[in-house]
Amino acid sequence: MRSLKLLAILIALFIAIPLFIVVPMSFSANASLEFPPSAFWLGNYQHFFTDINWMQPLFNSLYIGVATTVLTLMLAIPASFALVRHYFVGRTALNLLLMLPMIVPQIVMALGYYMYFGSLGLTQSYSGIIIAHTCLGIPVATLIITAALKSFDTNLERAASSLGAPMLTTFRLVTFPVLRPAILVAALFSFIQSFDETVISVFISGRDTATLPRQMFNSFRMEADPVISAASSFLFIMVLACMLVPLAARLTRRATRGSIPAQAAH
Repeated sequence: MRSLKLLAILIALFIAIPLFIVVPMSFSANASLEFPPSAFWLGNYQHFFTDINWMQPLFNSLYIGVATTVLTLMLAIPASFALVRHYFVGRTALNLLLMLPMIVPQIVMALGYYMYFGSLGLTQSYSGIIIAHTCLGIPVATLIITAALKSFDTNLERAASSLGAPMLTTFRLVTFPVLRPAILVAALFSFIQSFDETVISVFISGRDTATLPRQMFNSFRMEADPVISAASSFLFIMVLACMLVPLAARLTRRATRGSIPAQAAH
């Protein structure tokens, strides 16, 4: 048991070590990427938040990420209910089809999207990127929601139906509140998947629809602009915030629930 904990710590340190290099570099006053920095300033962040070449991709990533999350949930939730609660011909094939984006290399998918979306006129468009990112987000979202559905007690829905509640009312007042944590986690992973995706965006996004990861890739490839370190740090902060905000909200709710009985006792 102790060896497993040590292994987990070593893996976490291996993953976190690049952050201890990138974040200090984002405050560097050097004209190029250099570590350790010879001096510190906030110029890279000022450039990042004032340059339209960085702000436009950032807004594009946020817009595409939100739209991808909504579309992913609209498809993953019904698919999860169909896979868990219904038996039909081709159920296994459908499950395999939904999981394919996790198996196929992204470079292969990017090339396929480029050829197919090109014939449909969807390259260099928001719609094409959102559809492609949705295909990447559906497998994880479906796995999370189906896992929650398999442990769901259907007697709760039967009790609501026996009391005269319509199907939509049962879903809104009974099913959705129980599945809400899983749906929120699925939404979080879908947004992060879209916000961080680079390979497909490089293939099918254009100048006006470029995402932040694509802009970072182009910046590093063309000139190694030190602003990329500020963009990388901001990207890390965004992902970390997405992970910590739900955790903080959950801890706050637990603390609030624990304080109510204590106040009642007094």
